[in-house]
Amino acid sequence: MNTPHIRVWDIFVRLFHWLLVAVIGFAWWTAEQGGDWMEWHKRCGYTVLGLVIFRVFWGFTGTAYARFSHFLYSPKATFAYLAALLKGREPLYLSHNPLGGWAVVLLLLWCTLQAGTGLFANDDILTEGPLVHRVGYDLSIEITRWHKLLFDGLLIIIALHIAAVAYHQLLRKEPLLQGMLTGNKPAEHVADRLAVAKTGGWMKGMVLAAIAAASVWALISL
Repeated sequence: MNTPHIRVWDIFVRLFHWLLVAVIGFAWWTAEQGGDWMEWHKRCGYTVLGLVIFRVFWGFTGTAYARFSHFLYSPKATFAYLAALLKGREPLYLSHNPLGGWAVVLLLLWCTLQAGTGLFANDDILTEGPLVHRVGYDLSIEITRWHKLLFDGLLIIIALHIAAVAYHQLLRKEPLLQGMLTGNKPAEHVADRLAVAKTGGWMKGMVLAAIAAASVWALISL
């Protein structure tokens, strides 16, 4: 008998995930190249901000499994999951598990800080963030240092994420990558299956994406 599958990740969640992967990777590469590529580096930062704003909107209004209310658990539940994980007995989840849910919040906050500091950054050569005029020169240089340090932290978060995915994919045999590609995951023996999955809608997603883009444009135009 085939294991029943259910649509967990809608198209907007999947696009957010893979676009964020691509944009962060490209931002890293352009920063290493320097020169004229720094204009693309800045565009990557704007895109990251737009993606984060959209994901926050979608976390409150999107499909059921995409909502923060579904995958953010209490500290008690999170520590209980961690204890079970250390024993190799953690339950399976369709959406993010308790640790994974809080990791999403951490990543969103970190990306906001990473891209946000870039708005005020100044490499003291050619490239300046669009809001560098809002702060003094000395503070801009200090923010640039924070921007670089934050990226080192972001690399650590990404490495931990990859390690966690590898653990669940290879050792626990959870099709996480497949789920983030197709949106579907096996629904048997999971701790968070919903009786009714609310739909988000294409129009709502497109409108929220437009609002996120307009918000970034307004911010960098200050």
